[in-house]
Amino acid sequence: MKFVILGFDGPDSQAKRNIHRPAHLARLEPLNAQGRVILAGPLTDQTGSLIVIEAKSQEEAEQFAREDPYTVHGVFERVEVHPFLQVFP
Repeated sequence: MKFVILGFDGPDSQAKRNIHRPAHLARLEPLNAQGRVILAGPLTDQTGSLIVIEAKSQEEAEQFAREDPYTVHGVFERVEVHPFLQVFP
């Protein structure tokens, strides 16, 4: 199953993002190596980030989002996880 993770930036997120980016990317790397990261990146209006992953369940996707360094260290003020049906490509 695919899930969209929307991370909405909090106060001082840009400074925090620079500090915690290596750990955030390291957290995504094992999923990416397994082909489970569909896409990921920051929103260019600097409001947050979008991550689309494959997970076994909503709970697994929520746990992944909760434990992300950007969530743990306050880059993301709020995180939403939604099931996603990919139509294209």
